[in-house]
Amino acid sequence: MDMNVREEQILEVIKIIEKEGRFAKSKEHYQHGTTTVYQHCINVAVISCIIADKCGLHVNFDDLIRGALLHDYFLYDWHEKDKSHRLHGFCHPRKALRNAEEDFLLTAIEKDIIKHHMFPLIPIPPHTLEAWVVCLADKVCAIQEMVVVTQEKIKI
Repeated sequence: MDMNVREEQILEVIKIIEKEGRFAKSKEHYQHGTTTVYQHCINVAVISCIIADKCGLHVNFDDLIRGALLHDYFLYDWHEKDKSHRLHGFCHPRKALRNAEEDFLLTAIEKDIIKHHMFPLIPIPPHTLEAWVVCLADKVCAIQEMVVVTQEKIKI
């Protein structure tokens, strides 16, 4: 499908989750370098759609997009010196899921995406194709976002 259509779908979901939940709060925190959690989640949603479309995968795009946008819905600054953030990589999927469940009625696919996006750091793999796609897209985006930070530091 045309990526413009997917981008419109993503923008529509963003409007909804900003209105009904706390998604806009993710603009206040950084994920990788200068990339906010908000922008990272949008990046993951876009890359997830590209992967699914280019590979011809039969996924539920509504669940894929919403799950991607909510996969890091932990709503705190994990860079702050705080004992509760020490194991952020391992703990934030549960916190993101808890927050998302407080704000939204989630499908089983969306829950799977949020719970398992940190595989293999968290050893339980995703159960759905959509969650596998988001898991991969999350890694692609994290690497790209960290490369930009590294390039800025060494002035490439």
